[in-house]
Amino acid sequence: SPLLSPPLLSSALLCSPLLSRARVSPRSFRPPPMPMLLSVSVGTGVQTLTMSVITMVFAVLGFLSPANRGGLMTAMLLLFVFMGVPAGFSSAFLHKTLKGTEWKKNILLTSCLFVGIIFTIFFVLNFFVWGEKSSGAVPFGTLFALLVLWFGISVPLVFLGAYFGYRRKAVDFPVRVNQIPRQIPEQVWYMKPAFSVVVGGVLPFGAVFIELFFILSSIWLHQFYYVFGFLMLVFVILVITCAEITIVMCYFQLCAEDYNWWWRSFLTSGSSAGYMFAYSVFYFFTKLEITKFVSGLLYFGYMSIAALVFFVSTGTIGFYACYWFVWKIFSAIKVD
Repeated sequence: SPLLSPPLLSSALLCSPLLSRARVSPRSFRPPPMPMLLSVSVGTGVQTLTMSVITMVFAVLGFLSPANRGGLMTAMLLLFVFMGVPAGFSSAFLHKTLKGTEWKKNILLTSCLFVGIIFTIFFVLNFFVWGEKSSGAVPFGTLFALLVLWFGISVPLVFLGAYFGYRRKAVDFPVRVNQIPRQIPEQVWYMKPAFSVVVGGVLPFGAVFIELFFILSSIWLHQFYYVFGFLMLVFVILVITCAEITIVMCYFQLCAEDYNWWWRSFLTSGSSAGYMFAYSVFYFFTKLEITKFVSGLLYFGYMSIAALVFFVSTGTIGFYACYWFVWKIFSAIKVD
């Protein structure tokens, strides 16, 4: 994107309607609605992103064999647990930046909200597998071990990260935030939140949908996935695509005098998870021959978990890219 080039970014800012509409900027750093949920979502996204990056690095270096799926899943689980420190730090610091004061609630939700949703889905699905008397059912001892990892290791690490996050000095916004919010002008149809969010998820999904086919085939058609180096390359493309599309959409939004960019930046790139789940539905009916109810329930249950993880991960990428962009453009102009 040309917006990522510093010379072109500077020239674009000089000609930008933002300079002639400088009254918009004092509201651009106003805390958004539901700041607690945004902080928790970003913190969880940092946790899943760091887990994914480290897992791919280990797989590329040959430490994790694709033939040993149990080892790969165990490594991902343990890395997710230990990444509670960056999750707590990023969630707590963003909560403090947004003038939040309920630090105990923030830590509790960061450590339990999304993990609790995933564990609940997994537990319910496992009940159906138990009912089928399948050998693939997770035994009670393993579930208890997962709870010990969650509450015995992950939650304390989130507390530790949040401790350092709250101790860090709060950032000073480059512009002053007015006390009275200004009314947002009527937006054209293609700049309204619902449409822009749905459109924003197309490009990030387009960057990964081919690789998604091979990943689904390796999981559900019992094939082996060996090209972790190419997967790392696709991941880098995904990060760049999420950042670029979110910055572009945010720039158009600010030009239209709509300063509510916090949540929209997260949802713009995060909406690609909806396309991912829709593709999994298409894959189910075109590539798989599943007829039993429990098997289909397992497929959609696990794909919903994957879509949730993809949502918070891509949403976090878009949020931090947009946060950097808004900070840069309003640091470059003088607003009273």
